[in-house]
Amino acid sequence: MIKEKTLTRSFVEGVITTTAKGFGFVSVGEDSPRENDIRIEAGFLNTALPRDRVKVRLNAKIGDIQQTGEVVEVLARAKVNFVGTIDEENGATFLIPQDTRIYVDFLISNPPHGEKLRGKKALVRLSDWTDPKKNPTAEIIEVLGDAGDNETEIRAIVLDKGLQMELPEKIHREADTLKKTAPAFIAEEAKKRRDFRKVTTFTIDPADAKDFDDAISIQTLPNGDIEIGVHIADVSAYVKPHALIDEEARKRATSIYLVDRVIPMFPEVLSNDLCSLNEKEDKLVFSAVFTFAPDTATNPTSKVTMRNAWFGRAIINSAKRFTYENAQEVIDSGSGLFYDELNTLNIIAKKLVVQDKAGGAISFEHEEVRFELDANKKPIRVYTKKFQDTNKLVEMFMLLANKKVAEYVSEKLEKTGNKGEHEGDLFVYRVHDEPKPERLAELAKFATGLGYKLPLKEGRVSSADINKFLEQIKGKPEETMLNTATIRTMAKAIYSTRNIGHYGLAYEHYAHFTSPIRRYPDVMVHRILAHFLADEKVTKEEMSEYRSLAAHSSEMEKLAADAERASIKFKQAEYMSERVGKEFNGTISGVAEWGVFVEEDETKCEGLIRISDLGNDYYIFEKENYRIVGKQTRERFTLGDKLKIRVKAVDLERKSIDYELVK
Repeated sequence: MIKEKTLTRSFVEGVITTTAKGFGFVSVGEDSPRENDIRIEAGFLNTALPRDRVKVRLNAKIGDIQQTGEVVEVLARAKVNFVGTIDEENGATFLIPQDTRIYVDFLISNPPHGEKLRGKKALVRLSDWTDPKKNPTAEIIEVLGDAGDNETEIRAIVLDKGLQMELPEKIHREADTLKKTAPAFIAEEAKKRRDFRKVTTFTIDPADAKDFDDAISIQTLPNGDIEIGVHIADVSAYVKPHALIDEEARKRATSIYLVDRVIPMFPEVLSNDLCSLNEKEDKLVFSAVFTFAPDTATNPTSKVTMRNAWFGRAIINSAKRFTYENAQEVIDSGSGLFYDELNTLNIIAKKLVVQDKAGGAISFEHEEVRFELDANKKPIRVYTKKFQDTNKLVEMFMLLANKKVAEYVSEKLEKTGNKGEHEGDLFVYRVHDEPKPERLAELAKFATGLGYKLPLKEGRVSSADINKFLEQIKGKPEETMLNTATIRTMAKAIYSTRNIGHYGLAYEHYAHFTSPIRRYPDVMVHRILAHFLADEKVTKEEMSEYRSLAAHSSEMEKLAADAERASIKFKQAEYMSERVGKEFNGTISGVAEWGVFVEEDETKCEGLIRISDLGNDYYIFEKENYRIVGKQTRERFTLGDKLKIRVKAVDLERKSIDYELVK
């Protein structure tokens, strides 16, 4: 609730989120005294569009009703390029925006003469829009193609997020030059590096992976200790700061994983060849090597005992490219190539899971949607990825490397005086803040109503107590709804030079070190680690650069994730468009004023049952209880409820599915 004393200011600034219905909400940020977003009713948005920074005049506050206001000025546009579908009416050409949060169509100021554009998708640039009584005008930058066509839709998804598709030709030329000089470079580097080429080493990756940025080595030392190496592609050995390839990778900050393709951060000459840890090839790596006591693997009741850790540059030659599936087959069968090594790694990985959980690491069950596409990239099957022990095996050793690298650098920062109080450390952490008190309070109230207790202490809860809560609901009828509600209380992990720890993993120090082929922050971590290993000084200018790059990487990660989700939504809608009228089983995945969102159980295709299709009643949205309740019948539709549904309609352009209730 907004406190009365906060109303002394009549104007605030913040970031707006708009809706297709023409109203919006302004978030004024963590530093604001206002605890709730400000609701902006239809007609009072001025010319604000999603994610714009705006100035808001506050209306008088009435009791406990949500604070409302009026946008008086758009201070900064979040973006000016938009994608949508072209329509023509009364001699005028309009663009209907792809983003459903945009409540107004754009008038095209430069329609190509003599070209039939209706039904085509286009990328446009917004002109100055200052009069909310008129439609905004925009210029066509590029006509993308026919709406519904796979290539058109994928390009539309990427460009609408402000992301780029193809790498410039000059980047490929620079990569080709690196490839030509690579053999001599590797031979020279091999003389300076720790050599693991005779140590058993392999990769474990998805069956369709093309770039391999991590490998694991294992050997038993003469004293019986077990040495395990986590070897990561040494991208920074090839890509120097401010080279053309580096500048392009900085801008992109991440590879983008769409349903039918990967848009790489680096050219494929690097990502799939030079830097990729391909089988039976000498490769340069940056390594984190751990030595464990023998009983870590041999004694089922012993804890993980790590003797020491070594970090440095090395060279490897992977003996085998495993998929998760065939590595799992070796473990399950008890025989096969590298069974002993895989089994030892699996035993230690399971102990690392127990160790992390005891430390408070939260483990949410999650499912990843996968598609089987035909030759035309149409989805013929939608399924969820099966997670096996080998997935967890790789995950745990990558987590260990990330954690130990961050701990090592943090210790160095303490010793060298490079720890910053206000501007942050000379390092790029992966941080995860604790949940906001108001979200936890809502969850605790919801859980209490269902007979469960979430122990809050001054509005906070430890990650260990979250784990106990999840254990409490495991196997219970309310598990799905409470698990979903708990996930939604969590903050988003980001990159930062200011270390606040990682709440979800319960680590005091954590960074991303293990995927430099697809994440630019990992490249930065490699460079910083190299500085400290060489006892080199890092300047304040470099510190400032890393700080801004960390913030940029967080933003680009979010945009890439949005694009990835949109590509999944498009393929799910395309799949269900062939199944209109068919019945399925589903689970309520979200509740809103206008209806309930339902996820089909097998394919995870989410759609909306509109409130008008729920029944002959007036339904009341109870936000705090995650449900809609019929006023007369008292019929309830609650998060996690199981329903029988029928596919009513599909809109491919909006990537939306409408379901109806089967009674």
